Amino acid sequence: MRRWPLVALAVVLAVVLAAGAVVLVRAGSDRPTGTARTLPGASGTPSAAADGPPRPGADGAGDEYFPLLGNGGYDVRHYTLRVRYDPSTDVLTGRASIDATAIHALSQFNLDFSNLKITALRAGGADKPADATWRLDGGHELVVTPAAPLPSGQQFRIEVEYEGKPDGEAFHHTQDGAVVAGEPASGADWYPANEHPSDKATYDFEITVPDGLTAIANGVPRGADPAVAGWRTWRWAATTPMASYLSTMAIGRFRIFEGTLDGRPVYSAVDERLPAGDVPDRAIQRTAEVTAFLATRFGPYPFEAAGGIITGERLGFALETQTRPVYTSAYFTGTEAAATSIVAHEMAHQWFGDSVSVARWRDIWLNEGFATYAQWLWEEHDGGRSAQAAFDNYYNAPVNAEFWRPRPGDPGGKQLFSASVYVRGAMTVHALRMTIGDDTFFKLLPEWTSTRAGGTGAIADFTALAERLSGKDLDALFQAWLYSEDKPPHPAR
Repeated sequence: MRRWPLVALAVVLAVVLAAGAVVLVRAGSDRPTGTARTLPGASGTPSAAADGPPRPGADGAGDEYFPLLGNGGYDVRHYTLRVRYDPSTDVLTGRASIDATAIHALSQFNLDFSNLKITALRAGGADKPADATWRLDGGHELVVTPAAPLPSGQQFRIEVEYEGKPDGEAFHHTQDGAVVAGEPASGADWYPANEHPSDKATYDFEITVPDGLTAIANGVPRGADPAVAGWRTWRWAATTPMASYLSTMAIGRFRIFEGTLDGRPVYSAVDERLPAGDVPDRAIQRTAEVTAFLATRFGPYPFEAAGGIITGERLGFALETQTRPVYTSAYFTGTEAAATSIVAHEMAHQWFGDSVSVARWRDIWLNEGFATYAQWLWEEHDGGRSAQAAFDNYYNAPVNAEFWRPRPGDPGGKQLFSASVYVRGAMTVHALRMTIGDDTFFKLLPEWTSTRAGGTGAIADFTALAERLSGKDLDALFQAWLYSEDKPPHPAR
């Protein structure tokens, strides 16, 4: 993940705000269990080509932007993470149990993992995994050789015990604890993972922290064990599969706000260091309201819980960690309307990015363009400027405005979170709406989120669906708006 210093972030926001709308620019920053992954070298449904002698799984998921993120040869079904973290010493002790299925016969396989000390590692049959040999290549590739090869189609378990002081870019140390958030990778900073959105899994979390602190993760709260010898264990369950970079852990002292969304728990937390009753408290408590509105545009909310975490740390970004986005308090220092717009952005990602994840990271427009456009829709619904007015204000910006470049349909790994992906990306969404009309447009969005729910999608998949539903040839529109370096022609002229 690449993080912008807040000064640089302010410069970017100043550029886009000059066009007259609030936009979140993050820089650097339920698929059925066991279903196929589609990238070259990644896991997938076993086929005739998967038969044959055991061989190593690929050391990446085949993503051209980040070749070593993710791994091939297996598909993770479930993570059970038991971690203990002591903020006073910064030592994290963990035990990860990973249930997976071999996609082809495996002589060895890789996991993504940061440089924490491994004290034990076992791999093999789900009932009795055996001691395995392992090595860390390049500090982030955990290469595992099981005692015996794993046959194609076998369900197996990996158990890793580890400890150390986390030093990854996604593990953020706070005054009283820690928060984990980062994109395109973050899980590997605190547990071994298959770190690509093409491999989603369910999760159980058991997080032990000093008594007096709260530990928050994704999904549904399962309660906390009574404190024993000064420690308390908090339990969470993410029952809908998620990508590892969308997992989170937040430890500290928080004000907790609980509610419901169509019977599902809404659990939100605000750093106690922030003033009570101020914009952060008010904005985060509108999460259910914002999400309910977005469901009228995108289809039913896709997950078992909702909420958010506002940390007092100056992260320089917010992230759509599944069911419970992580926000930096810097986004909540203005008006409640502006703050709630950021909530709309991250909750829109629950559909665009979390439930329907990118097939490859070059498809990032499907995440950020639609989440930014959701801000425009929410602002109009909340009594602010219309989406059309936001589009017009941006379109009237000069051709040298920062948000026109790079191409949002293929920005490159180093510019994955550039302003164009957000702003020109949202403008592309509105240009599509203007071209195919509201009736088709608002049929297209829930069709996309429902047919792809829990899986992945590529830009080509979305454009094909848009053409099918509209009956129009949209090649010229998408070429101009997503793949040209030039300012596109106005769709109504």
